[in-house]
Parts: sequence; C-alpha cells; structure tokens
Amino acid sequence: MRVIPAIACVVLLAGCTFKAVPDPKVSARDAEFMALVPDAEFDPHFARYQVSDLTGQPPGTIVVETRERQLYLVLPDGKAIRYGVTVGDEAYGWTGTATVSRKAEWPAWNPPAEMIRRWPHVHAMQGGPMNPLGARALYLSDHGKDTLYRIHGTNEPEKIGQAVSSGCIRMRNIDVVDLFDRAPVGATVIVR
Repeated sequence: MRVIPAIACVVLLAGCTFKAVPDPKVSARDAEFMALVPDAEFDPHFARYQVSDLTGQPPGTIVVETRERQLYLVLPDGKAIRYGVTVGDEAYGWTGTATVSRKAEWPAWNPPAEMIRRWPHVHAMQGGPMNPLGARALYLSDHGKDTLYRIHGTNEPEKIGQAVSSGCIRMRNIDVVDLFDRAPVGATVIVR
C-alpha cells in the first residue's frame, strides 16, 4: 500500500514548480559597487525562483513570510517570484500591511534615534557598497505615515535566511534590484 502515499506526494508536488529567474540588467555603477560587497556562501533554498503562487494575493502584491525567510512578488497566472530574505529578530520583528511609498537606488542611510541609542556606533552614511541598505530600498508607509521599515539590499549577504535585522527586510543586492525593477510605488506589502 505504498502506492497511495507515493501518488499523494506526486500530486502535491505537481503544483510546486521552481524555475530560475535570470539576473536583472545592472548599470556599470551597480556592477562596480556590487563587486565590492564580499561574496558569501549561499544556500540555494534562498535563491530567486519563479514558483507557483501560494499566497492567495492579487498580482503585484509583495508578501513576506517571516518564518520561511522568503519574500514573494505575486505575478499573474498563479505564479510568484520567491526571494530569500533576512528578517527582524524576535525583538524587532514587524508584521502588518503597508504600501511602497517610494524607491531609491543606492540610498543614504539615516538610522532612527532608537537604533542609535541601542548601538551608538551606527551613524548616517551616503549610499554605496558599504551602506547597510545596499543597492536599492523600497520605503514602506501605512496610510501615508512612514513605518521606518524598508525592503532593502544588504552588505551582509551571508545573513540571508536568518532573523537578525532590526526589523527591515534585507535581500541580496541582485535580488533587491530585481524586485525594485518589478514592483511599483503603491504596491501593497504584507508582512506576516
């Protein structure tokens, strides 16, 4: 009677397809800056793939599954692009619904006052390869008010798949460029 469990597994996996998504085109500045970020060993589980959409959200929605350490950009036709992410650790995690209120390339970093109180060594810095926001940032707001949370790149790619940030959603720089190119200002973001 091992046939029934085997058939059940085939049926369940039939709806789950993984398709590699090519890297986006980047500018000469992007390539130069990204080359300055140290390489890290990378778990293929957190690679960028097109998958079957299991979020139940409309196309264009960004869904962050904090327990999975995955971000999904919902596409038409029951598909999504899945990206590995770093999420906030338990003390700093955030969940809720927000809107992408603006986007920036190689953004400046201005840590909030509460972060500076926790870690006096942090300071504002201009955009670039050593900036913690990485190659791109999507700024999140709730009814027009800045949440102070971002979806952004990282200069610590070795931490993808972990819960170590101060609440922001971090992505590999090449992945955040891909998301930045696909997701417009006004996109809905659900963090759960």
